[in-house]
Amino acid sequence: MLLFFRFYNLENLDNLDNLYMGTYKELDVYKRSFKSAIAIYKFSLTLPKYLQYDVADDIRRAARSIPSNIAEGYGRDKSNADKRNFLRTALGSNDEVLFNLDFIFALGLMEQQRYNKAKTEYTIIGAELFNLIKTLK
Repeated sequence: MLLFFRFYNLENLDNLDNLYMGTYKELDVYKRSFKSAIAIYKFSLTLPKYLQYDVADDIRRAARSIPSNIAEGYGRDKSNADKRNFLRTALGSNDEVLFNLDFIFALGLMEQQRYNKAKTEYTIIGAELFNLIKTLK
């Protein structure tokens, strides 16, 4: 909690939403990856029960890791090199989601339209992460 309070004016603690000063939540890649992670999470719950602790868990974890690593990298308030490390981890997780989408689709467990949409979203997320990493050098 100490880290949280060092950034904010403490005069009005009635509404903690007013304390947000704007960081990673304003990044397009964060917004897109968060929204996509929610969609992947909901979809994964529709997979057969025998896959819930297998590929469903893998894709949920990888999808959630992307916005989580963006948040952690920016939340540490350290060097650009530190941010790049977290963004590279997010990029690796993005590739893991893309692999799992291919795998789930190849098993016949995902409709073509849903697959195409998810594949497009995660391809865009990967490009956005790559470009963001380049800007932090």
